[in-house]
Amino acid sequence: MMQVTPTAVDGVLLLEPQVFGDARGFFLESYNEKAFAQATGLKVHFVQDNHSRSQRHVLRGMHFQANKPQGKLVRVVAGEVFDVAVDIRPHSPTYGKWTGEILSAENQKQLWMPPGLAHGFLVLSESADFLYKTTDYYDPTSERCLAWNDPTVGIHWPLRDKAPTISSKDALGMSFEML
Repeated sequence: MMQVTPTAVDGVLLLEPQVFGDARGFFLESYNEKAFAQATGLKVHFVQDNHSRSQRHVLRGMHFQANKPQGKLVRVVAGEVFDVAVDIRPHSPTYGKWTGEILSAENQKQLWMPPGLAHGFLVLSESADFLYKTTDYYDPTSERCLAWNDPTVGIHWPLRDKAPTISSKDALGMSFEML
């Protein structure tokens, strides 16, 4: 049985799958369409799986697709990240709010983000392997980036007085007011 916990952002859900472990290791269903629908009340169709590996202090985000928004089911299979979703849906009751969760290989937690959110993460461990399923295909012409450090949104990144490593593209992220 999957445990589902709503977050501070409308529609963003923290998922905790049932893990069966013994001296040999563990087993879990990382995704089961029927169980996901039963636990969340959502019927989603995933079209693409992505896998990224990043080093400690790498911050990726805050990414979104303007014309073809993607729903995402994200998890970490090695290491640990602080994963963040920002509500950029203008008519949402939580517009402008953010939520963040620690996702790790150890805790096996997943985060569901409906389409229309900006998403990013900060690697807390030496490195992290991050997997995510998307409800729409990657479209480079629709790709946008919200500034990871936008003061209007005010994400509390666990940086521990160290500047994150970001891409040149992410360094050009737009302000929340420009969305």
